[in-house]
Amino acid sequence: KMVDPTLAEMGKNLNEAMKMLEDNQRKVEEENEKKYARKDIPGPLQGSGQDMVSILQLVQNLMHGEEEEETSQAYRLQNVGEQGHMALLGHSLAAYISVLDKERLRKLTTRILSDTTLWLCRLFRYENGSAYYHEDDREGLLKICRLVVHTRYEDYTVEGFNVLYAKQPVIYISSAARTGLGQALCNQLGLPLSCMCRVPCNTMFGSQHQMDVALLDRVIKDDVESGKLPLLLVANAGTPGAGHTDKLGRLKELCEQYNMWLHVEGVNLATLALGYVSSSVLAATKCDSMTLTLGSWLGLPAVPAVTLYRHEDPSLSLAAGLTSSQAVEKLRALPLWLSLQYLGHDGIVERIKHASQLSQRLLENLKNLDFIKTSVEDELSSPVVVFKFFREYSNRDQSSHAAQAPTIQHPIISNERHVYDTFNQWLGEQLAQLAPASGVDVVELEDEGTCVRFSPLMTSAVLGTEIQDVDQLVDCLKMKIPVLTSTLQLREEFEQEVRRTVGLLYIEDLSWPGLGVVRYSYHSDGKNDDKQEKELEKINTELLKKLNELESDLTFSLGPEFGGQKNCVYIGMVTEDLDVSELVETIAATGREIEENSRLLENMTEVVRKGIQEAQLQLQKANEERLLEEGLLRQIPVVGSVLNWFSPFQASPKGRTFNLTAGSLESTESTYVSKAQGTGTTPPPTPTSSLAKQRLPGQKIFKRSVRSSDTFSETSSISHCDDLEKADPRPPALSPGREQGPWEPEQPEEQREGTQVDAEDVQSAQLPGDCTRAEEGESQR
Repeated sequence: KMVDPTLAEMGKNLNEAMKMLEDNQRKVEEENEKKYARKDIPGPLQGSGQDMVSILQLVQNLMHGEEEEETSQAYRLQNVGEQGHMALLGHSLAAYISVLDKERLRKLTTRILSDTTLWLCRLFRYENGSAYYHEDDREGLLKICRLVVHTRYEDYTVEGFNVLYAKQPVIYISSAARTGLGQALCNQLGLPLSCMCRVPCNTMFGSQHQMDVALLDRVIKDDVESGKLPLLLVANAGTPGAGHTDKLGRLKELCEQYNMWLHVEGVNLATLALGYVSSSVLAATKCDSMTLTLGSWLGLPAVPAVTLYRHEDPSLSLAAGLTSSQAVEKLRALPLWLSLQYLGHDGIVERIKHASQLSQRLLENLKNLDFIKTSVEDELSSPVVVFKFFREYSNRDQSSHAAQAPTIQHPIISNERHVYDTFNQWLGEQLAQLAPASGVDVVELEDEGTCVRFSPLMTSAVLGTEIQDVDQLVDCLKMKIPVLTSTLQLREEFEQEVRRTVGLLYIEDLSWPGLGVVRYSYHSDGKNDDKQEKELEKINTELLKKLNELESDLTFSLGPEFGGQKNCVYIGMVTEDLDVSELVETIAATGREIEENSRLLENMTEVVRKGIQEAQLQLQKANEERLLEEGLLRQIPVVGSVLNWFSPFQASPKGRTFNLTAGSLESTESTYVSKAQGTGTTPPPTPTSSLAKQRLPGQKIFKRSVRSSDTFSETSSISHCDDLEKADPRPPALSPGREQGPWEPEQPEEQREGTQVDAEDVQSAQLPGDCTRAEEGESQR
């Protein structure tokens, strides 16, 4: 049918109008949705999501951004080689393989698990073993404990803790085991801490870090007689601290005697892959289970640890959690499966052998160093080197220490050990900072105290340690030994000098790695404790600032952030050419100078206040006298002007000057008569050190040109005291703008008078309202 053109045009316009209205309504609805959107959604999740580039950029910033700036010196990225890339690829493939169908996934995981277990058992000489792969290196031992509980307690599955209550199980670990291992096992197993027995190490024969087998035998007998059940023994093939190996052969015989399970862990298990293995470590192949940490040994990131074990009943292994029916959990072995194939037998052996060679290289260099004591189990094949700075006692000290009873530890020996621990803590931190590629760290041992440990099997593959890094470590150690020996020698001399110096207080802080700690103590004039403490803090803070401004090689600080003494000056490591007497005298003289300036300022404030009050009274009195002298008519504005014009009034000016040195108001009449200021009292000079001496060009402060190894003789001490009495204890102060030097020679008398004004900031003050001048010295202006 024909449509009226007018109606067609009208319908077209209506459609366009409705479309526009609908579009506007849709925009309003979208804006309302945005307006009332959830505000608790984080920024990256808002909208339609982020693209891949932005997400990776965010990850990169988190990895290398602010953290690298803050810890630029200590931060070192792990050395991830191609074998590391294979391990990372394994994690991605494991996630991808998990989406396969169940049958294909089961076949694939069974192949991966069986291959990896077979390869590890062959590599580490552990025949007919099974493997459990876990992320936490303690989880394997935990599952082994559960397996032994299920094995030794037949009714444990049915009755649970009741069977454990009837016959309490006992787990034995070495006292040299890693910290918190026993407590972690008891917490996870739900056992009381009484079920954990720590076996002491040898103290009479053999290594100080090996388990005492004879004592363990007696302990087990006592437990059996008391109705307890010896369950499991945890031994070490390389203790966490010193890297020593227990007598695994004898321990295995003892476990067979009492039907106990023997579990072995430690870094020395890595040497089982080498062609030559020491007999002490080779005995670990006869144990019931062992834990291997291949990630750190081979430099493989995010690779699980492996616990190899022997057990015949698969149902108990399943009950203990050592095996799983879930195919996805079996994919934990995939990164290790890829990495072992990539490295091959030669690559694995080469990395472990390289770490052993690094230890031997360091051990050979340490033998030629004085004052370095090593603690290694086997010098021919020890993969862990533990050393410390140690200086033998002198003959006098040995005789005095030997006179003490052997059962009582002499306080001097205790203090010296504490000092050595502090020094070795500082040495380890310095070596780790100067040679980061070496991977050295500080370890606390029960008998040796604080030591420095070099364990390349745990760090070399990750950090990429090479032979030149070990040589750099030795060079740094050679550089630090003279500093340690000289500081240790001068500590006692510094203490004696401080104790016989008036105004200084020696603070004994055995945990400070340096020359010592000193505090300047001023004379309290009956002030309360709070005010005295504040003034003491102010003086010592200013003293520290002054000492740091001196051109010396010493480091002065407030001490450690936590645990340090307050209001003290901590002096760091020193060299053998340090002049201790000069250092102590400088500290004392600088402290006296700060105290005198503080007291002078405090007294001056009070004197000025009283002087102003007196000046105000005298000004008021002078105004009253002037009114009486001039008369009442001269005070009227118009009349006074006319009267002064006809009969001028002659009045002598009566000014006042305030002498800060004398602390009194004086008349200025003599100044107006003689046109010159009068002679004032010379202020006392600023106290400073009396040990002034000439220095060679470029010679820094506190340095001796020649230093003997012995301490000061009695003759030199007497002559030193005579010099102190003859010298002027108060040399002139320096002019402003000139750098302070506490050991400059005295100036002539005429030079002292010429610089008297500059020595003090203000010697006199002019009062407002007076035509007064300040007395500034003997010179005329």
